[in-house]
Amino acid sequence: MELLTGQTKAFVLHFGEMGSRWGFNRTVGQMLALLTVHAEPLNADQLAEALHISRGNVSMGLKELQAWRLVELRHKPGDRKDYFTAAGSIWQMARTVFEERRKRELEPTLSLLRQQLLNDPDNEREAQAQEKMREVYDLLELLDQFATTLSRLDERDLLKLMKLGSGITRLLELREKVKGGATNKTSR
Repeated sequence: MELLTGQTKAFVLHFGEMGSRWGFNRTVGQMLALLTVHAEPLNADQLAEALHISRGNVSMGLKELQAWRLVELRHKPGDRKDYFTAAGSIWQMARTVFEERRKRELEPTLSLLRQQLLNDPDNEREAQAQEKMREVYDLLELLDQFATTLSRLDERDLLKLMKLGSGITRLLELREKVKGGATNKTSR
C-alpha cells in the first residue's frame, strides 16, 4: 500500500522542510506529518518504506518525537510491533511544540540573563551591556507571561482570541486616533 500519494506527499514533504524552522530536522518533520494525516497508527517499517529512509533513521526520529511528546505508542492485538500515531489534536500538538520550545529555548535564555543581571558591572561598557540585557530580559519575561496565559486558554477561547487579532489592531489604531484628536483639541 502506497502511503504517500498526491496531496499527502506534497504535505509531508513541505512539513519536513518546515520542521527545521520549528525545532526538529526534516525527516522528523516528515514523520510527524505522515503520522498526523494517516488515519491508522504506523509502525517503523511502514514509515521507513513510505519516506524512503533507513529503519535506524526512523527509530531515532521516533525517539525524538516521543521526547517532544508529539507521538503516542500503540499496540495491535496479535502484533508485536510498536505502532505510532500523532498525539492528540492539531491544537494539542501545536501547544506541545510551543511548550517544548519554551522549555528548550526561552527558559534557558531567561535563566542566563537572570544570572548575568545579578552581577554588578565592572565598568561602563558592562553597565551598558547589562542595560540591553535587562531590556531583552524584560521583553522575554513579558512574552513568557503572555505565553503562559495563552497556554491556559481552552481551544475555543484561543481560537476566538486569534480571530480577534486584526480587530485588536484596528481598535488600538482607533484609540491612537482618538487620543491624537483629543490632544489636538486640547492644544488649541
